[in-house]
Amino acid sequence: MQTEKIIGINPVIEALRSGRPIQRILIAEQRRSDRDTAEIIRLARSRGIEVRMTGRDALSREAPQGVHQGVVAFAAAHAYSSLDDILKIPAERGETPLFLILDGVEDPRNLGAILRTAEAAGVHGVIIPERRSAGLNETVAKAAAGALEYVSVVKVINIVNTIEELKKNGVWVAAAEAGGDMQYWDADFVRPTVLVLGGEDKGVRRLVREHCDYTLSLPLMGRISSLNVSVAAGIMLYEVLRQRKKKK
Repeated sequence: MQTEKIIGINPVIEALRSGRPIQRILIAEQRRSDRDTAEIIRLARSRGIEVRMTGRDALSREAPQGVHQGVVAFAAAHAYSSLDDILKIPAERGETPLFLILDGVEDPRNLGAILRTAEAAGVHGVIIPERRSAGLNETVAKAAAGALEYVSVVKVINIVNTIEELKKNGVWVAAAEAGGDMQYWDADFVRPTVLVLGGEDKGVRRLVREHCDYTLSLPLMGRISSLNVSVAAGIMLYEVLRQRKKKK
């Protein structure tokens, strides 16, 4: 079984709460008496998971690329969902479908931040391409701050084919694009929706954009010509949430 590291307090706590298989947890001696450590130990013991106190140097060797906050867990590699899996979720929850397609988001910190917002906004599934995308690694999990345990992520070979499959299931597809057909707040997000956002450098690819039902833009009043993709995702997802809450 493949394993991966979960780095940081919140990601480890949420992994424990979600029931994700965890082999063992390392905690810095300096954190022995704090409240977060007590919660991690309580959750781990309730599931029979080994907890070992160690020095910060040992933890830094396990997590050389990130701020570990004195906690590192070793868990089963995060599993991807299928498109069929996420298509079932809205009906199971009694909600209107809301999906997110990320066409080439390669920075793992951006992907993690988007997953965190997507989970908070009630997105039923996030779809990424097999190529030209960050995968579900330690950096993504850390940036997602625990949200990765609760949001379904699908990896697909062909984004265009996936869009067409979503359309067959009655979902409207909107791409974020400078100079789009309308401002994002003018779109009807009460109906089943998938938002498509492009990568950090090139945006949504032409062929992908051509298969979307319409394009949306975010107004920029200053001199900067674009927003970070994770910021754009947050703005648009919460407009979806606002419209749907207002309708209720």
